[in-house]
Amino acid sequence: QVDLVESGGGLVQPGGSLRLSCSASRLTLARYSVAWFRQAPGKEREGVSCINSETTSDGNVNYADSVKGRFTISRDATENTAYLQMNSLKPEDTAVYYCAVDLVQIECGLGSFPRYDYWGRGTQVTVSS
Repeated sequence: QVDLVESGGGLVQPGGSLRLSCSASRLTLARYSVAWFRQAPGKEREGVSCINSETTSDGNVNYADSVKGRFTISRDATENTAYLQMNSLKPEDTAVYYCAVDLVQIECGLGSFPRYDYWGRGTQVTVSS
């Protein structure tokens, strides 16, 4: 049973930073494309950032326009963990953040969340003064 576990969420003031982690069990994250999504109350789930499988060798990453320049996605193969560094946080970043893995497509994308096969249970991020 594959398991993805997010951590690192919490309450932060506007302008602050958080680093989310996504740890995987029984699955080697480096082999697959990995994405972060978020869902705020009353809103649809939206893609935040994603990273290609390391098999593409291009290290390509994508970001939603709303987080470009503020968020950075990365992956540590030795830790089998993906990260989302979030800086200059805004109240509109408040949401539950999920990591997801696509077992089939090695190039990641943010336009369709059903393509992702495994999901974590999410971690709450609240940006408020």
